[in-house]
Amino acid sequence: MAVTEVVVVGSCMTDLVSLTTRLPKAGETIHGHRFFTGFGGKGANQCIQAARLGAKTSMICKVGKDSFGKDYIENFKKNGITTEFVGQTEDAATGAASIVVNSEGQNFIVIVAGANLLLSSDDLKRAAHVISEAKVMVCQLEVTPAISLEALKIAHTSGEILTGIAVGNAEDAGRVGLILLERGCKTAIVTLGPDGCVMVSTKEPVPKHVPAKKVTAVDTTGAGDSFVGALAYYLAYYPSLPLEEILMKSNFIASISVQATGTQASYPYRKDLPQELF
Repeated sequence: MAVTEVVVVGSCMTDLVSLTTRLPKAGETIHGHRFFTGFGGKGANQCIQAARLGAKTSMICKVGKDSFGKDYIENFKKNGITTEFVGQTEDAATGAASIVVNSEGQNFIVIVAGANLLLSSDDLKRAAHVISEAKVMVCQLEVTPAISLEALKIAHTSGEILTGIAVGNAEDAGRVGLILLERGCKTAIVTLGPDGCVMVSTKEPVPKHVPAKKVTAVDTTGAGDSFVGALAYYLAYYPSLPLEEILMKSNFIASISVQATGTQASYPYRKDLPQELF
């Protein structure tokens, strides 16, 4: 079997999505015009996007012994992702996310982590050889943080959560990035949604804004995960590319994902993208 190049330790969620003209206010009941279920969870999203770009990927995660869990394992297989380390448990349900999306593509999301929180040290030990051989490893904070920390040794995720600074613009993102460098990161990338991202590193300590292409968003759910999945792919397969170029390409792929409804359903395949990206 081919060596895994990108390994993701993280979450799987079943998305329960309602489309509405506007988001409800507190205590308000409104009518939506469409409902569907989909596959989500930050970890799985990132793994799926990397796989669709052509990465050899493995997912280390936990789902319930329920219909959602069974369907998720099939979803990984359909996307060519190794499922050897996708565990099933009877002690919790597969994670679920309730998502409301308005006509501008903005969303409210409530997640119930369920089986994701039962991913354990033993699960990591069983997959240790895959983790050690991979070129890129990705974690999030939708499993127990200690497990992400054990897998990464460095907690590397949302700047706002780690630093306490709200990120509203590129200047804020730069401040967050510099704090993460002070804490030991060699490179920090802070995403800004439709405004792209900001990069900063020990080699280039002046924060640099990498803008994203302006598009009309249909559904922004999972766009950040599309970006991270693409970033993982490029870091694994094009390590000699300048980071700024990798970020521009990842921004572009994420901008494609927001132009269609759904999370993983909106993620592009390599064959459908401009070939100059590869």
